[in-house]
Amino acid sequence: MRPAPTLPRTSGVGPSAPPDRADLLVLAVEALLLAAAVLAGLVLNRRGGGLHANAAPLYATWRPHVGWGTPLAVLVAAVVLGPGLRWARTARWGPLLAAGWLAAVAWTLSLALVDGWSAGLTRRLTPQAEYLHEVPGVVDIRGMLAGFTDRILDFQPDSWSTHTAGHPPGALLVFVWLDRIGLGGGTAAALCCVLVGATAVVSVPVTLRALGAADAARAVLPFLVLLPGAVWLGASGDAIFTGVVAAGLALLAVRGPAAALVGGLLLGFALHLSYGFVLVGVLAVAVLAARRDRRPAVLLAGAAGVAAVTALFLLAGFRWWEGYDRVVERYYQGWAADRPYGYWVWANLAALLLSAGPVLGPALRRTALAIRAGRRPPGSAVADRPGAGEGRPGRGPAGWVTALGPGLLARVAALGPAVLLPAAAALVVTAADVSGMSKAEVERIWLPFVVWLLVAAAHLPAPARRWWLAGQALTALAVNHLLFTVS
Repeated sequence: MRPAPTLPRTSGVGPSAPPDRADLLVLAVEALLLAAAVLAGLVLNRRGGGLHANAAPLYATWRPHVGWGTPLAVLVAAVVLGPGLRWARTARWGPLLAAGWLAAVAWTLSLALVDGWSAGLTRRLTPQAEYLHEVPGVVDIRGMLAGFTDRILDFQPDSWSTHTAGHPPGALLVFVWLDRIGLGGGTAAALCCVLVGATAVVSVPVTLRALGAADAARAVLPFLVLLPGAVWLGASGDAIFTGVVAAGLALLAVRGPAAALVGGLLLGFALHLSYGFVLVGVLAVAVLAARRDRRPAVLLAGAAGVAAVTALFLLAGFRWWEGYDRVVERYYQGWAADRPYGYWVWANLAALLLSAGPVLGPALRRTALAIRAGRRPPGSAVADRPGAGEGRPGRGPAGWVTALGPGLLARVAALGPAVLLPAAAALVVTAADVSGMSKAEVERIWLPFVVWLLVAAAHLPAPARRWWLAGQALTALAVNHLLFTVS
């Protein structure tokens, strides 16, 4: 067996160096895309183009402002960019994850507090369109689930509010359960979103490390902490969705059917948080393909968890497919009927750049180069295990069966998790974009996929990472201070 070549190890401490020319060229393309989306949005809004987004491509309002969260956000960014970035390379694993989560919470809260405690947190989830508006009316949970689909369509007396109608009932259930345990109201709900959303900073590195990419996990963690998408994690229901999906995938990555069963339960519940999470199946397949131990029991346990949650919702009276059918109809009863597909199908990508940060393009470019070269990121041990370099088809049908089965799987797995996961996330985002069911507001809707796209940052050379990380922080600060975002 001939092991696949590896990328140079770049996790050592070294002086900072600016990005190379190719990465800067990609950055320039990103800037042009964003400028085009903003200018086209201004023109279309002035002409009454039906964008329903005053600061297109973002769903926000132009409102330059500062707040008492401003110095806090700058301080958090400075700490992560300075000692935090260095410490991430050498710290013990447990303390590193704990510190990463705390830093992500601090970053998200400080960005929210730029808008003030009330506007940034307490009242963020209380408008009529949000889930909390429906919580007081849910007295009988089983009855709510049984009749949920009947209330999805608009223009009837008991129609669900916009966010509740646009999602399966699991999303509303989260806030109902919070209310039942004494954590009702806007403040508790917003803080819950922040705390759960920040767990992605733990789940994604845990996934990478469990899949044999420990150095990649350390490299990616600071980028997850200073995620520009934290502007929307604090606070929206999508923060909870992000945390649940990331935790479910992490549990699929760690060893043992028991963990996979719990991961399947979480992913099954995620399927009832958002209809779009049927696409999470692509990420789940990527995780299972990258596992060192691909025993059938793990796959069966994960599938059993998803099936168990689906069965519980079915027994309670909610049929996912019927809900989705009604949601498509409700979608076009509202702004989606006006929003032009010809603008949003590419402007969504500009919104994605503001959520994922400018590092996205260069990091994906390097990931594509790794795929082309058949390489792996630092710390990936996948290609070194038996069978990783095998699978070239032999002569005759038997050879092609081998190539399309275990052989192909081995070659795909040999790319490593820091290639497979962002590639899978890019495929998912592309599918969501072209579907036409994500016209606008993707800066928060796609957050559960954004955290996996950022795994591509593991391919950046260590000397340039501080520059890119600074760009991430500046992007978040600029968006939060120039605009008033709406969840």
